[in-house]
Amino acid sequence: MSDPLDALEKSIGTLRRAIRDATAAGDTERARELRMQLRRAERAWDALLDTDEPAATPRPLPEAAPAARGSQLPAREHVHRALMLLGAPAAPKLIVGVHEAFFPGELSASKLSSLRRDEERSYRSSPGARPYYLCPALAHDLLTPVRALITISTWTLEQRVIGPLSLRVDFLTGAIRIAEAVHTAAESTADGPSPEALRLLWRFAVNIPDAIPRNASGHEGALDPQQVIGAAQAELDVHNDTDRATRAAAARRARKSLGDDEQLFGAPLRGVTHLRSARV
Repeated sequence: MSDPLDALEKSIGTLRRAIRDATAAGDTERARELRMQLRRAERAWDALLDTDEPAATPRPLPEAAPAARGSQLPAREHVHRALMLLGAPAAPKLIVGVHEAFFPGELSASKLSSLRRDEERSYRSSPGARPYYLCPALAHDLLTPVRALITISTWTLEQRVIGPLSLRVDFLTGAIRIAEAVHTAAESTADGPSPEALRLLWRFAVNIPDAIPRNASGHEGALDPQQVIGAAQAELDVHNDTDRATRAAAARRARKSLGDDEQLFGAPLRGVTHLRSARV
């Protein structure tokens, strides 16, 4: 009898290829259905992985309480969970901050540099063997890797491409997701959100107009997550359509001009140096 994890990994790889084919063929309905299947398969894979952990695990809290997950996981799993919470490409420093705020276990930014290289090496040696890979974001114009930003291979190309407005859009998206997680912790756990989570939300809020109550006086605990969400969403609505169009156009070019590996890890950098120097 085959290992259930192996079977799920094979299924996830098949679904990813089917999604890519459906998207390239313009069959959006089929692609949407396959993505739903992929998300279910990934959740099942996570659940099986958690049951394989050596220590006895207490009854898990609902999905919205990420800090309840086990801490005895590889660094790539910690990064994956932090990125899934943010829902957008992120720099190592932010990923570590999210992990510290919401998840158990240790994760340092220094681990992420070697981790990115290991992910690409693993993919090239055995494409599709893992249920997901951590990969760089792609620049919208040259489709080259933006190595300062990490994404997840199972995200759509549109989500992994970075255009002129994308950094702001992703910042606002992350602010909303962090505020939602803080609100959930306040509502569903006895201790409420951690001090690290409140400090992280504050760092987002101070960079969003109208996100902080006038009487906050520099105190993280005075933040209202719903106010942060409303302020971030208001600005997001201004930029979202333009950013989405830029990302969609870049994703279409990537699907036509890049191979499977380049769609994950970026186009070769040759011929780019002189273009960058001309812009300085």
